[in-house]
Amino acid sequence: MNKVMLIGRLTRDPEVRYTQSGTAFATFSLAVDRRYQRNNENGQQTADFIPVVAWGKLAEICGHNLVKGRRISIEGRLQVRSYEAQDGSKRRAFDVVAEEMEFLDSRSSSQQGGGYQQNGGFQQGGGYPQNAQGGMQNARPNGQDPMAQNIPDEEIPF
Repeated sequence: MNKVMLIGRLTRDPEVRYTQSGTAFATFSLAVDRRYQRNNENGQQTADFIPVVAWGKLAEICGHNLVKGRRISIEGRLQVRSYEAQDGSKRRAFDVVAEEMEFLDSRSSSQQGGGYQQNGGFQQGGGYPQNAQGGMQNARPNGQDPMAQNIPDEEIPF
C-alpha cells in the first residue's frame, strides 16, 4: 500500500502551471516537524521539507487558497522519478502526489484574511458539500477537527 499522510506548513506559495493538454498542476513544499527529534543543537525544532504536487482541480484550489505558512493536511501517495543529471549520473527524486487536502487553520491566521471557513476541506474529485454561495461548508458536524488538536508527545501511544 502506498499512502502518505502529512501535516505541516507551506514553505512557499504554490506554483501553478499547466501541461500542454491544459491540465493544471501545483508544486509546493511542506515543512513537517519531526516527532521524536524536536530540537537541534541550537534548541530549534527539526523539520523535514517534503515536495508535494497536486493535479487538476485540487491544483487550482491550492493555487487560489494556499500561501506560505498555511497549515494543511495532505493525503496522497509517494512517487519516485528517475532521471539523468547533466553529469550523466542517474538520480532519483521523491514527491508526494496529493489526492486530498484539508485546511487546518483559517486564512486570517496566516495573515491573509479571507472568506473560507476554518477546517474547510477539499478532496480530489469533490466529496464535500457546497453552500449556497458556491463556497465549501464545514464537513464536520460539530466544527471540530481532530487533526488540529495539540496532543503532547507523551500521550501518543506509538
